[in-house]
Amino acid sequence: HIPASSGCEDLPAVGFIAHMDTSPDASGCQVKPQIIRFAGTDVLLNQTEGIFFPVERFPEIKKYIGEDVIFTDGTTLLGADDKSGIAAIMDMAAKITADPTIAHAKLCIAFTPDEEIGRGTDNFDLERFGADWAVTIDGGEVGSLESENFNAGSAVVDFQGVGVHPGSSKGKMVNALRMAAAFIDALPADMAPETTEGREGFLHPNQLEGTVTHAKLHLLIRDHDRALYEEKKVLLERIAEDIQSRFPNGAVTLSVKDSYENMKPYIDRVPAVMEHVRAAYRAAGLEPIEEPIRGGTDGARLSVMGLPCPNVFTGGLNYHGIYECLPVKSLELAAKVAFELALQSGKK
Repeated sequence: HIPASSGCEDLPAVGFIAHMDTSPDASGCQVKPQIIRFAGTDVLLNQTEGIFFPVERFPEIKKYIGEDVIFTDGTTLLGADDKSGIAAIMDMAAKITADPTIAHAKLCIAFTPDEEIGRGTDNFDLERFGADWAVTIDGGEVGSLESENFNAGSAVVDFQGVGVHPGSSKGKMVNALRMAAAFIDALPADMAPETTEGREGFLHPNQLEGTVTHAKLHLLIRDHDRALYEEKKVLLERIAEDIQSRFPNGAVTLSVKDSYENMKPYIDRVPAVMEHVRAAYRAAGLEPIEEPIRGGTDGARLSVMGLPCPNVFTGGLNYHGIYECLPVKSLELAAKVAFELALQSGKK
């Protein structure tokens, strides 16, 4: 906590949140960041391994020609998701505490673990945190501002087969792997993450393990619209019933678990929060680009818990992989927005 300056003790306390963990989708061990002036062409990340950053595959980088960009060496992720959020918050805290003449409300800071596996707020103590509202600094490209995210859930489909020697299995064997393959094949192609964008939801099979006798399929369920999200769960039930009818001697069991909700209905209840954040963007020289998150943040669950918590950009690109990168000026602007939020907190 940074205590409120004199005369600002009764103003609403503002929170700043980022997460310490990085995605398990690529190694975060022994990261070797490098700052390279981006010239607009493929970037050599690792001469020894012959690894390049392919511009045509990640064309968003073209917006930053002539700028310094932090890249990896092509063997790990960068970890800008979300160490850059921590950096922006600490830069704000350093500037606020260095100048006692700055008027500000109580500022509350938290860094969470386990955000990438959806458990970042499992033990978050709102009373101890002490904020009236907050932001997560965990977004993407510079200027983006997010107050809407997916409704999210996960599903596990268990397939029980019947094992028989393949040489004498006609009419007897039930192959659990074929059951799982049939289930995946029944998922609508236009509901895949590879074919959706914007506010379009998806069904995403993301893990499959098994043998002839037993297989287990994991899926993600996502949609910004609550009714469409519920429809996707019903669709999975229908597919499970269909697979069961096609393999009557096997067994199909579906279990679904809700993970987090769309934070928009909760943030909309306190419109002053977004007004403050928009004002901070404009004070930093940015017009906020408001768009839905095709994912989730700690702020989604915190908003449901009673702490309105929109998401501010960090400036990073291509999260969760070896091509993750971070334009330096974008991170500086994220830190400036955090600082402006602190300044806004002191205005009566």
